[in-house]
Amino acid sequence: MKKKIAVIGTGYVGLVTGVALSDIGHQVYCLDVDPNKIDKLNQGISPIYEPGLEDLIHKNMYADRLHFTTEHSMAFKDADAIYIAVGTPERADGSANLDFVQQVAKDIAANVSDRGAVVVTKSTVPVGTNKLVKHWITDALDRDVQIEVVSNPEFLREGSAVYDTYHGDRIVIGAETEAAADLIEAINKPFGVPVFRTDIESAEMIKYASNAFLAAKISFINEIGTICGKLGANIEDVAKGMGMDKRIGDKFLNAGIGYGGSCFPKDTKALVQIAGDVNHTFDLLESVINVNNKQQQIPVDIAQMVVRGGLAGKKVAMLGLAFKPNTDDMRESASIVLAQKLTELGANISAYDPIAIENAKRLLPETVHYAANTEEALQDADVAIIVTEWDEFKDLPLTVFEKQMKQPIVIDGRNCYPLSYVETANIDYHSIGRPSVIRAKKSNQPAK
Repeated sequence: MKKKIAVIGTGYVGLVTGVALSDIGHQVYCLDVDPNKIDKLNQGISPIYEPGLEDLIHKNMYADRLHFTTEHSMAFKDADAIYIAVGTPERADGSANLDFVQQVAKDIAANVSDRGAVVVTKSTVPVGTNKLVKHWITDALDRDVQIEVVSNPEFLREGSAVYDTYHGDRIVIGAETEAAADLIEAINKPFGVPVFRTDIESAEMIKYASNAFLAAKISFINEIGTICGKLGANIEDVAKGMGMDKRIGDKFLNAGIGYGGSCFPKDTKALVQIAGDVNHTFDLLESVINVNNKQQQIPVDIAQMVVRGGLAGKKVAMLGLAFKPNTDDMRESASIVLAQKLTELGANISAYDPIAIENAKRLLPETVHYAANTEEALQDADVAIIVTEWDEFKDLPLTVFEKQMKQPIVIDGRNCYPLSYVETANIDYHSIGRPSVIRAKKSNQPAK
């Protein structure tokens, strides 16, 4: 059952959703108010870095199933489903800003076909928003049009979003009527992903609760890692032993310098605010957020302890700037906090990332130098901090640190290397929740 679908917003969620829906055979019109972005997309150029996405754009544009436009009338004409995938940025109090969603609702009312449509909310929105969307649309309509609103939250991981679309754990559909749910289930059937149907409010909460739980696992293992570091235990062994318990599982038990990106930080704060709106203090989640904020400071604390004479005037190589590998997204990246702290301490930063440098330039201090490659970033550095676990860094021979750096001191914020491998190299190595490996100890010689 092939349908005409409009997708409003061409960010990470909207673009991947629209492209994937066209790839399974639907006629898709992706709408955005930014003409420059639409111009690039019409040339087959993706505004975001997501593995495999640009190839799918080319494929489905060539097949005449995928279209990009700034014209609401073109996108909405005879559309069976209209997907809302615009941003819901965080307000100062942690709540979600729904201004873009409300504007889209007004645009739908002004341009939807007389035969009506099912409006599908992909944007992450607080519980109750979908019913607000229906109210906003119907209130703005100047004619009798049948509108249904469905909550269909996304569970895509940046850097793996295309893969996740075709191999997801579930598709959640929250609807008021069986007919609306049936349509959205039929649209998604070619993906072959299990469907879970529920009411609208539960679907909205599933998104927040899922992200908050995963964030809690990350903060928990990071707290255990801090304790391991003080007791001489190895967090990797602890996590492996924990993960073998099927009740716990081994996912999201990798100690590091915290989570970032567009989802976990924003959604955890929003859920705290949602709880506050119903007079509930979410103590657990507030602690999760506090732990994550502290975690991003750890590499700077280590650097201050291990670099003799302090960091003022010292060269610090930052390897990785994006919040995670395989994306150019800098939102809430640990690199932002690290660069600010290191700059305040007088360090000279040389940074490198395979993809995210252009986005980083808008967020990091102006004094940061951006290197063309790993070797340049490390050249004559006093200390190196691995911020993002790109394969390029994980596969880097440790001899590169020895050869390029003034002092081969490596602070690994993502535990990229097995300690057994580090012990074969002539470097000082500090990681998260694992014993440090020091040159002087390996050679039984005092440190110079």
